[in-house]
Amino acid sequence: MADVTIRGAGILGLATAWTCLAKGARVRVIDPNGVASGASGGPVGALAPHTPDQWNAKKAFQFESLILSRSFWPEVEAASGLNTGYRRSGRIQPIAVERQISLAEAREEGAHTHWGAHATWSVVGRADLPGWCPPSPTSRYIHDTLSAQIQPTLACQALAEAVVRQGGEVVREGPNEGAVIHATGWQGLIELSDALGAQVGSGQKGQAIRVMCDAPTDAAQLFVDGLHIISHGDGSVAIGSTSERDFENPTSTDAQADALLERAQAAMPALCGAPILSRWAGVRPRAASRAPVLDRWPGRANTFILNGGFKIGFGMAPGLARVLTDWVLEGSDVGVPEEFRLAASLPKVST
Repeated sequence: MADVTIRGAGILGLATAWTCLAKGARVRVIDPNGVASGASGGPVGALAPHTPDQWNAKKAFQFESLILSRSFWPEVEAASGLNTGYRRSGRIQPIAVERQISLAEAREEGAHTHWGAHATWSVVGRADLPGWCPPSPTSRYIHDTLSAQIQPTLACQALAEAVVRQGGEVVREGPNEGAVIHATGWQGLIELSDALGAQVGSGQKGQAIRVMCDAPTDAAQLFVDGLHIISHGDGSVAIGSTSERDFENPTSTDAQADALLERAQAAMPALCGAPILSRWAGVRPRAASRAPVLDRWPGRANTFILNGGFKIGFGMAPGLARVLTDWVLEGSDVGVPEEFRLAASLPKVST
């Protein structure tokens, strides 16, 4: 008998399974499509923070989760014997126009206040940065040391292996037993919306490309022209991603992926001529609030929702898993921000 049944073997479901096991629970993860079959199987893996100004509960939660990641992923690697691709790479962003320099500099104080001794946000010149760096129209850059990266599919596979080695189950079918957690991605948001008769969220398609490029193994991740450019240290560089609200085929790639590569090559000339290793497309779960949804499923006893990771799911996963585990196993939901409750994604009713 399982104490906790988790529906969904993506990053949120597997991270919660691992955290529940660490608290002594018996856990079963069920996904008919297998591990990381949806958005969690994308190639990019940017664990990037929000800007450290206009601080709020969502930013604070994400920050705490990124700090937690520093121990979470090494522990998963040790338990599974597998590489997750986790690396505290930091991030470099060229500043495109002069008027953005003063805003970026003002955020240094926000980082000092809210990030403390854990990480820095600074505005620097080209001489202060390593060789793997794009040109900047202003010759100025933002460099933060909070950003990290991961290889999503490898990370999910390592989590699944760690769960099994600790006595949990990761299966394609099975019964619900104990507390039930639905971490079922964009299809789960649609199912929840249908059940509640209100639009809680939907899916947003993304496309990404992997190319072969001899980037340094310790390269920082780059954020240029709205794109993540990430060297994974294995000869591959991931570029992503598009954001498509309207789509017909959730897993097909098209000219929008080609445009990603063209933009990345314009931003980072070292990528010009790099052979394409693979193309990827998938649908990410986007809650109406744009924050994760972590709450009870209304009208279903001992049933919980964990969804809506959208573009920050991997960075949020350790923190979300921790607070949901406390709620499911110990009955305490004090760590759940109000912005993550289901009510935040439900349409507001005028009176």
